[in-house]
Amino acid sequence: MGRQVKDMVISDIQSRIGDVKDFIVVDCSKIDAMTANRWRLGLRKDRITALTVKNSIAANALKKKGIEGLDSVLAGPSTLIWGGDDIVALSKAVAKYAKDMPKMEIKGASVEGQALNAAAVDSLSKSAGRLETIGQIAGLLLAPGGQLAGCLQAPGGKLAGQLKTLSEKETSE
Repeated sequence: MGRQVKDMVISDIQSRIGDVKDFIVVDCSKIDAMTANRWRLGLRKDRITALTVKNSIAANALKKKGIEGLDSVLAGPSTLIWGGDDIVALSKAVAKYAKDMPKMEIKGASVEGQALNAAAVDSLSKSAGRLETIGQIAGLLLAPGGQLAGCLQAPGGKLAGQLKTLSEKETSE
């Protein structure tokens, strides 16, 4: 492949990647064609992209985009996967497919410039996602306010209960 063709392929990969910085690399070379097609269609439904490309070209394209950490996993048959809501959702989807298809192997990932091995990708898939984490933080922030409101309402509730008891007692007499 000539230098001009390689440069064209690298620029095409860069345009497909866009501003994405988080990737997972898998080996799906042992999967039969029908299973691979169903897998790619399933990924597409989740807004996830899979791209199988020559390792040296992928490494050059990623390096020119400023993405580091995948050099160690880009060996042998490799497919770059990116997309989804966030890296946790992506890792959950890839881990689910890897569990369903034992012939697919997770090789590693690059998350915010840091390299992860396959075990780290699996543990990342078991962690809370972006929306879940935001919900947990919101709950923690609102808890003191809820406790304060409960403390402020408690004396008024007691007083209202006592007044109701007195009024019921007067009406019965």
